[in-house]
Amino acid sequence: MANKDRTSRQAVIDDIRKQQKATERRKGNMIIGVAVIAGLLIIGAAAWKPISDSRELSEFKDKDLASIGAPATVCQDVETKEASGSQDHVPEGTPLEYEDAPPAFGQHYDIWDSIDRKFYTDDRPDLGELVHNLEHGYTLLWYDESVAEDEKQMETLRGLASKFDNDSNFRNKFKVVPWRAEDGGEFPDGASVAMTHWSIGGAGTQDASKQVGVWQYCSEPSGEALEKFMLDYPYMDSPEPDAI
Repeated sequence: MANKDRTSRQAVIDDIRKQQKATERRKGNMIIGVAVIAGLLIIGAAAWKPISDSRELSEFKDKDLASIGAPATVCQDVETKEASGSQDHVPEGTPLEYEDAPPAFGQHYDIWDSIDRKFYTDDRPDLGELVHNLEHGYTLLWYDESVAEDEKQMETLRGLASKFDNDSNFRNKFKVVPWRAEDGGEFPDGASVAMTHWSIGGAGTQDASKQVGVWQYCSEPSGEALEKFMLDYPYMDSPEPDAI
């Protein structure tokens, strides 16, 4: 009788163990399945981003710069201000303050951003790098947080940046970069975009006292205004035009 009871109890225990193992296998399979699906979603998202960006840019492929975005009438008059800071280089990470929003000149880091990247969002270089780019003749188009939240305007900015993809031509010294609240002051009323350039007062001018910062503020991106701005203030009109 005792042997029967032990056999019966052992059978029950074995059955419970089988059920536990089956449950553990199901859980393991579910975990593997979820991991596989998550992996596929991540891979799909990574693959979709360049495809999506490519589709967006195809809209601008056959458009010239001036026909992208709003007309030039959305922009205010060009402003200038006496510039300083040429050759005033400080090590990367040195605290810097710029009184203008955004800066068009000033003390800057001893490094700068390369010509190959034309469009930035959250991974924008530090202001000290970008001001050095201005010294090298770049035109910077800054956009504020209201534009960053507007998908249509961001597409327009990407379209503008796509027109400067020839990195061997110094006329393509151009970048689109965000202006964030922590960077400093706000743009003037009614403006959400700003174009800046560091001018020496005309290409070939050697008199440092003629250097000025140049700004043009707009309510939205305008290829027409950008084209004129860069013709009026080309890369040669800068303290160090030959530096890339």
